[in-house]
Amino acid sequence: MEMNSDICIVGAGPGGALLAYLLAKQGMEVVLLERHKEVFKEFRGEHLNEEGEAILKKHNLFTKIEELGMLKMETLEYWENGKLFKTIYPDLAVGHFGIHVPQAHLLTVLINEAKKYPNFTLMTGTTVKDLLKNELGSYTGVKAVQDGKEIIIHSLLTIGADGRYSTVRKKAGIDVEVRKHGYDLLWAKIPAPPNWEPSIKMALIDEMQLSLFTQAKGFIQIGWNIREGSYPELRKQPFTPFIEKLIKAFPQLKQTVNEHIKSWNDFVLLDVHSNFSEEWGKEGLALIGDAVHTMTPTGAFGLNSALKDADTLATLLAHHRITDLDILNCATQRKKEVEKLQKIQIEKEQTFATQFVLYS
Repeated sequence: MEMNSDICIVGAGPGGALLAYLLAKQGMEVVLLERHKEVFKEFRGEHLNEEGEAILKKHNLFTKIEELGMLKMETLEYWENGKLFKTIYPDLAVGHFGIHVPQAHLLTVLINEAKKYPNFTLMTGTTVKDLLKNELGSYTGVKAVQDGKEIIIHSLLTIGADGRYSTVRKKAGIDVEVRKHGYDLLWAKIPAPPNWEPSIKMALIDEMQLSLFTQAKGFIQIGWNIREGSYPELRKQPFTPFIEKLIKAFPQLKQTVNEHIKSWNDFVLLDVHSNFSEEWGKEGLALIGDAVHTMTPTGAFGLNSALKDADTLATLLAHHRITDLDILNCATQRKKEVEKLQKIQIEKEQTFATQFVLYS
């Protein structure tokens, strides 16, 4: 099977889905590929900041997502030995410390809006196996597999929005600088106790950061930093003393933690690293989001940076013919912004413990 399209986007996460919608709205033929059968798979980075909020409002998407459900964080709190010692309130002009948006709600709106245009095609359960190139070395599309059958998609521009382990990036031979941050992350999700206020709560345990993020639909996401590479040895140790540290830090969670976190298997391990590429594309190919600049969880910049990449690229394509687009020049502004954010992440990680010095 062969297809022709103006744009082929690989990866139907927030960045890829937003870009697909914006380009379809401009009248371009867009094919959006997703390797999973279901687009609406759960993911960990679900917090919008004010930049992501502004982008969605700019394109009249925010209200539609809000109707499905989201939750604004009202306070940022610091806790020590089970006691709250510092509360920070958001800037009145912003009104929150981030907004939890379930991925299913965000992607439902983006995909449904894109489907309003007959020039948009979504192909799920489709895995990219290789990139197409012409005799001049320019990229001209992808080879993919769906239900065991090969699909050839010819396109004027191929966009890799396929995450930190991007197949498109690897197949294009684009190198990234990988930076380790000295920690890995354990994720868990538990029901919130009654009367839990929308907030981000922080604690320091064994000199490592522990964060609680309130989620829509009555849940709490736990993000617990552990020393890089320590999880195999940690799993060999008794579980009870470990989880008691969480309960000591936040006593109000005792019942829900005991009911829902019973073993190491109730945590998901995230290998934390950031990466950055000087090369954001090649002739006929561009990268956005984690495919070109993976962020750590600190500051919840990842989702918002992917949305900004998509918005920026869509704006450029609205003013240039696809074949005239200079990917390297187009990336200049975003590269500077992302470099700045990654430096902020490192600073936040290195200075987190100082929030507790005065209290101690």
